[in-house]
Amino acid sequence: MTLPQHRTRTPWLYLAPALVVVAGLLVYPVYQLGLISFLEYTQAQVSGGEPTSFRGFGNYAELLGDEQFWQVLLATVLFAAACVVSTLAVGCLLAVLLTRVRALPRLALMLAALGAWATPAITGSTVWLFLFDPDFGPVNRVLGLGDHSWTYGRLSAFFLVLLEVVWCSFPFVMVTVYAGIRAVPAEVLEAAALDGASQWRIWRSVLAPMLRPILVIVTIQSVIWDFKVFTQIYVMTGGGGIAGQNLVLNVYAYQKAFASSQYSLGSAIGVVMLLILLAVTLVYLRLLRRQGEEL
Repeated sequence: MTLPQHRTRTPWLYLAPALVVVAGLLVYPVYQLGLISFLEYTQAQVSGGEPTSFRGFGNYAELLGDEQFWQVLLATVLFAAACVVSTLAVGCLLAVLLTRVRALPRLALMLAALGAWATPAITGSTVWLFLFDPDFGPVNRVLGLGDHSWTYGRLSAFFLVLLEVVWCSFPFVMVTVYAGIRAVPAEVLEAAALDGASQWRIWRSVLAPMLRPILVIVTIQSVIWDFKVFTQIYVMTGGGGIAGQNLVLNVYAYQKAFASSQYSLGSAIGVVMLLILLAVTLVYLRLLRRQGEEL
């Protein structure tokens, strides 16, 4: 059945003010980002000492020919994947726990999770640095590690950042999955329990298939968030770690643009990140549309 024309236009009329604001905040900066990525734009051009020249895809060729770029891209993908898997695991486990505890512990856990969610990234990063500080941090004292520095080693520094990212990200997964579990009919779970299924089997064979649309959405959201992590890496590793051992794409672009004054290369990295996240977002929107059609 074809809807009347005025009914198809009405949603766009409601969205028009928000679209205008988003266009003003995003379209022009993205245009400038893409433009600078095709130019020779360094500190000399910023200061007006030399004319700006057009390089075409020269910046991208230089970037793709840089071995460090591929190393940073691989590190970003692996780090984001570890963050996503860890966040989903913690969020889902706590969502199941919320269905098993009484009202008061549930309320306390929800408030604690929302507190972690509301904490600014720079504040949370500073707190985690203090907890793992080699001189004054309580973690080393409890574990008996003495003056061990967690940010000195590459893997230990990434692990420390991963803990902070998961800490500030799991509440979204927990609350979303918990809402999905509460929507599952209690008779289904009771029938599985009467059949002798363990808690793990109930989750794997009953809950997970029924929550698949929700799990897909929170997974893609987590991928987008964790792929563009900047604050936690920059604060907790001092700008990318010793000799850049903990660089991710966002921090790498910042260093190229502002630390090295290679604004064109930094913009090219930004465009590459934009294209990757755009591809993920398109998958996300397609899955949303498919979920709406199923409902």
